[in-house]
Amino acid sequence: MSQIDDLPPLREVIREHGLDARKSLGQNFLLDLNLTSRIARSAGDLKNMTVLEVGPGPGGLTRGLLAAGAKRVVAVEKDRRCLGALAEISDHYSGRLEIIEGDALKVALRDVAHGGPLKIVANLPYNVGTQLLVNWVACEDWPPEWSSLTLMFQKEVAERIVAKPGTKAYGRLGVLAGWRTEAKILFDVSPKAFTPPPKVTSSVVHLTPKAEPLACPLKALERVTAAAFGQRRKMLRASLKPLSADAESLIRQAGIEPTRRAEEIPVEGFIALAKTFAT
Repeated sequence: MSQIDDLPPLREVIREHGLDARKSLGQNFLLDLNLTSRIARSAGDLKNMTVLEVGPGPGGLTRGLLAAGAKRVVAVEKDRRCLGALAEISDHYSGRLEIIEGDALKVALRDVAHGGPLKIVANLPYNVGTQLLVNWVACEDWPPEWSSLTLMFQKEVAERIVAKPGTKAYGRLGVLAGWRTEAKILFDVSPKAFTPPPKVTSSVVHLTPKAEPLACPLKALERVTAAAFGQRRKMLRASLKPLSADAESLIRQAGIEPTRRAEEIPVEGFIALAKTFAT
């Protein structure tokens, strides 16, 4: 018997439903229900909340979220093999778990939230985790549908999300997350906590949206950061030249020396660059 509910231990669930984790789906299952409960608690008060979970697999984190008091959990699962195990959780927590079979990249948050408060908590599949984060942070409307993101990534990706200027990890993810959110790493998770164990340590990251981030043309910011960090060893006057024949002049208009490199530029600097290159 698990410590959070009277459903079977996850190893039994995996064995019963034949749920071997598949690399093609970016799957690594968390089996420690105490750990999944810790992740759920890290998202804050879940009462009266709808929680979106991506890639629940056999449902370890799903159970943690429901046991923590989430009013409603919407679990998006692409792997049909997992649906039977999730259905058993749904039966146990009657009326509180909605299961969507499909691709999370195609799920509209507005349809999940139903106009109410929404948190996103997930052990994201490795192969789509970064793109999902970018989609949630780079949405057109702000403030977003979600009030917080509590997400597990490979530690290397987590460090890129919270990275500051002047560090090796600082790049496009750090600029995007730093522009619109307050992001921090909560704790690391050992490979031994997963089945199968990945080759890298994972980290849980918590992000909250800034109420009034600096105004910025999103597409221009994406173009500028892609060009700047795509050739991060070059000076900006060289890395941004493909965007405009007047790149050096535009960089100066943004209040930045053209001889500086991408990793030296703070988020505010990239926003200024995006504005000048958008005109």
